[in-house]
Amino acid sequence: MVDIARPPSVIRKKKIRRAIYGAIALLAVGAITVGVSRLKPAAPSVDRATVWVDTVKRGQMLRQVRGSGTLVPEDIRWISATTAGRVERILLRAGAIVEPNTVILELSSPSVEQANREAQLAYQSALAAYENRRADLDSALLTQESNLATIESNYKQAELDLNSNLELQKSGLVAELVVKQKQGAVADLKNRLAVETKRLEITKAGIKSQLAPQEADIAQRKAAADLQARNLGDLKVKAGMHGVLQCVCSNPTTQVERGAQVNPGSNLARVADPSVLKAELRIAETQTKDIRIGQYAEVDTRNGRVKGKVSRIDPASSNGTVGVDITLEGALPAGARPDLSVDGEVRLEELNNIIYVGRPAFGQENSSVSLFKVGANGEAVRTTVKLGRSSVNTIEIVEGLNPGDQVILSDMSTYDEYQRVRLSN
Repeated sequence: MVDIARPPSVIRKKKIRRAIYGAIALLAVGAITVGVSRLKPAAPSVDRATVWVDTVKRGQMLRQVRGSGTLVPEDIRWISATTAGRVERILLRAGAIVEPNTVILELSSPSVEQANREAQLAYQSALAAYENRRADLDSALLTQESNLATIESNYKQAELDLNSNLELQKSGLVAELVVKQKQGAVADLKNRLAVETKRLEITKAGIKSQLAPQEADIAQRKAAADLQARNLGDLKVKAGMHGVLQCVCSNPTTQVERGAQVNPGSNLARVADPSVLKAELRIAETQTKDIRIGQYAEVDTRNGRVKGKVSRIDPASSNGTVGVDITLEGALPAGARPDLSVDGEVRLEELNNIIYVGRPAFGQENSSVSLFKVGANGEAVRTTVKLGRSSVNTIEIVEGLNPGDQVILSDMSTYDEYQRVRLSN
C-alpha cells in the first residue's frame, strides 16, 4: 500500500483549527476564573440554638447598674484595751449574744491593781486631812463665839451697873466720877463687842477659803482614784452594747489568745448589732458616674429581695470598682446575716420611647460595635451599630438598627473574617 502525501493546505488548516480551539479554551478558562472570582464566599453555618438572638424594641427602658458585695452591720464596735495587761480568761467566743455589761474576757495587771490601791489610799488620806483641818477651824470658831458671848455678857452687865449708878447719882448716893467710870467701862465693852462680832464674821467667812485647798486636793485625789478604779474595772472587758460577738480578735484575721500581752488601745473584740444591716456593693467604676445618694436600689440575698437606697459612695475607686453602700428598708429576708454575699441593683433612670435591645457580649455604652443582623432568609449580615446609654441587661440603639430587627448578641469573634453567617436549625 502506498502513502499519499497530503497537500500543504490541509496541514495549514489543521494548525489553524488547533489554534482556534486553544484560543477558545483559554477564553473559557479566563471567563470561568473571572466568574468564580466574583462569586461571594460561602457563608459559614452557625447553629441557631448556640447563639443568643434578640429583637430590637421601642419603648421604656429602665437603666440600672449591678454589683456584688456583702451585708455588714450598721453599728459595729471594736472593744479595745484601756490599760496594758495579760489575757487571763476568754469567757465568750464568736456568735455569743451580748449585753452592754456582758464580760467577754478578763485581763490581769499587777501595776493597775497597785495603782488603784495607792490612789484609793491617797484619796482617803486627803479626806482625813480635810476633816482634821475642818475640826481645827470649827474649834477656832467655837472659841471665837465663846469670847463674843463673854464680852456680850460683860457688856450687858456693865449697862445694868451703869443704870443703877445713874439712879443712885440722882439721890446723891454716888459720886459723878464713879458714874463716869461706869460709862467708860460700858463704852469699852461696846467697842470690844463690835470688834469681836466683826472678827466672828471674818472667821466664819474664812472657813470656806481655808478649806478650799483641801477640797481641791480631795477632788483631785478622787478623780485619780476613780480613774484607777475604772482601769481596774476595765480589766474585765465588756461588750458595751447589745448585739452579737463577731470575734475575739485584734483584727479580722488575728485571734486574741489566752496569755497574750496587750497594750492600751489594742483591739480585743468586735461586737455588732445584727438587726440593722446594710449592703456594701462593689460596682465597676465605668458604671458609677450616674449613681447618686438617695437612688432606689434592690438587694438580692438569694433568699429574697429587699428594697433600699444609696446612702454612701466611695470617693475613690479600688481595683477598678467603687464601693456603694445601700441602706436597707423593711424586714430582712430569713437567713440575712453579717458577711452574707449579696447582689444589688441601683436604679438610675427610666428612658421613654427609645430603641433598645439586649446587651451584646462586647457592647459598651456610647460606642460602636459590629453585630450580625438576621435576615428573613436565615442569613445574618454584619452591621455597624452605634450604642447609647446602657442598663444591666439592655442598651440603647442610637443608629444602625430599627425596631423589629433581629441581631445576634452572642460572642461572634470566631467569625471576624466573615461578613455573613447562615443560621441553621
